[in-house]
Amino acid sequence: MSLGTLEDLFLQEIKDIYDAEKQILKALPKMAKAVESEQLRAAIEEHHTVTEKQVERLEEIFQILGKPARGKKCAAMEGLLKEGSDILKEDAEPAVLDAAVIAAAQKVEHYEIASYGTLATFAEILGYEDAKELLGQTLEEEKETDETLTQIASQINYEAMEEGEEEEIAGSRRRGR
Repeated sequence: MSLGTLEDLFLQEIKDIYDAEKQILKALPKMAKAVESEQLRAAIEEHHTVTEKQVERLEEIFQILGKPARGKKCAAMEGLLKEGSDILKEDAEPAVLDAAVIAAAQKVEHYEIASYGTLATFAEILGYEDAKELLGQTLEEEKETDETLTQIASQINYEAMEEGEEEEIAGSRRRGR
C-alpha cells in the first residue's frame, strides 16, 4: 500500500489496530486463566467484553471509509503479546506472576492509547467526525483500563514483594544461614 496521503496512513493504521485488537481478544482469556487475583481476573474478563465492542467500532469505521474490515499484521502487538505469553510460562509466585501480567497488560494498553489518540487526531483532520467519535470512545476505555490496572497493581505489587521476601528467607534457611 502506498502512503501518498494522510488518508492512506489513516487506513493503514486502522488496519493495524484492528489486527492488534483481534490478537488481544485471543490473548485475554489465557491471561485471565493464569492469574491468581480474582480482582485482576475480573478486570481482564471485563476488558475482553470491552475489546469486542472496540472491534465492532473499528468495523463501523471501515464502513464509514467504504473499505472492507481487514487487518494488517500488527507486529508491535504480536511482540507485546509474545512477551506477555512468555511471562505466563515462568515459574513464579502467584502475586509475582500477577504483577508481571499487569506490567505486560499495561504495555499493551499504552500502545493502544498511543494508537487511538493518533487515529482520533487523523480522523479529525480528515473530517471523519463519526470515526473521531468512535475512536475517542475507545481511547477513553483504554485509559480507564490502564487506570484500573494501576489501581489493582497498587495492592498486588506489595503482595509480590512480600512473597519475594518470604521466598528469600526460605532459601536462606535451606542454605543454612
